[in-house]
Amino acid sequence: MPEQTTGSRPTLEAVAARAGVSRATASRVVNGGAGVRAPLVDKVRRAVEELGYVPNHAARTLVTRRNGAVAVIIAEPEFRVFSDPFFEQQVRGISRELTAHDAQLVLLWVEGPGDHDRIARYLGGGHVDGALAFSLHNDDELPALIGRTRIPMVFGGRPAAGADPAVPYVDCDNRGGAREAVRHLVSLGRRSIAHIAGPRDQTSALDRIDGYHDVLLDADPELLCQGDFTEESGARAMAELLERRPDVDGVFVSNDLMASGALRTLRERGVKVPEDVAVVGFDDMASVVRTTDPALTTVRQDIEGMGRLMVKLLMRQLDDTGAEAPASVITPTTLVRRASA
Repeated sequence: MPEQTTGSRPTLEAVAARAGVSRATASRVVNGGAGVRAPLVDKVRRAVEELGYVPNHAARTLVTRRNGAVAVIIAEPEFRVFSDPFFEQQVRGISRELTAHDAQLVLLWVEGPGDHDRIARYLGGGHVDGALAFSLHNDDELPALIGRTRIPMVFGGRPAAGADPAVPYVDCDNRGGAREAVRHLVSLGRRSIAHIAGPRDQTSALDRIDGYHDVLLDADPELLCQGDFTEESGARAMAELLERRPDVDGVFVSNDLMASGALRTLRERGVKVPEDVAVVGFDDMASVVRTTDPALTTVRQDIEGMGRLMVKLLMRQLDDTGAEAPASVITPTTLVRRASA
């Protein structure tokens, strides 16, 4: 039987002929199906390599019942996604792990509630095998909408109360890391320790507030100031703290971007760090901490590693559809001491 090609592109029939197997057997091997004996698998793979055959995606989907694509949903507007290096690091980890599983990343972000139905329709249309969703907000309807599509899902970050407990999540020990940051400031002899918090509609910010209060049970409410995880909000919050509590001598900031803004305000006001005010951040994002002056003491979380873990939990669900969903994972944090505290 002569080998067939379409123009200069080899066909599956050509692979089968070169390997001396049926077209059905060749299809199962090149498209990831099971049930083919090892010697035949080797013959088909050798033929694929010799001919330079590229598997047809549609055929592969029919055999494996997989699209080879995963949706990554970031519940933030586009400007936040591209201005906050946290998202860059998390998506990098997700992308690298998906590549290791020969899967494609489909990035979706949420500008507002009007995008929810569009995203739910896309997910329900069979375009992707599963979804990863992070930076969720407590009043977000998105998890419930994704849940109705019945596709496998993993959350990045502990979801709010009321979310489906069967859906696993990956998060760091936000509360424990906050406790360690505040204890460090206490150990330095700081007596008036403030906290610049993240948005209260996200569990990571709430957990870090709780960690602050675990150490400072009777902290003055005036020492708690609100930010939104952006650098500018950290600068504004630090200015507000200095106005209402000029005795502040230590600040735990809920993320590195806000800590960078706080340091800028302190520098502009002529306040020495750490002599007058010691500052501790949270995240340990290299792109931020290497630009702060002085170098930022912060709580490290493995942002890229958590992205990879999200993919691993999702792939476990896809590979064993009859099994229970894998357990959620809480990763440890570490205080990294530098010059700011």
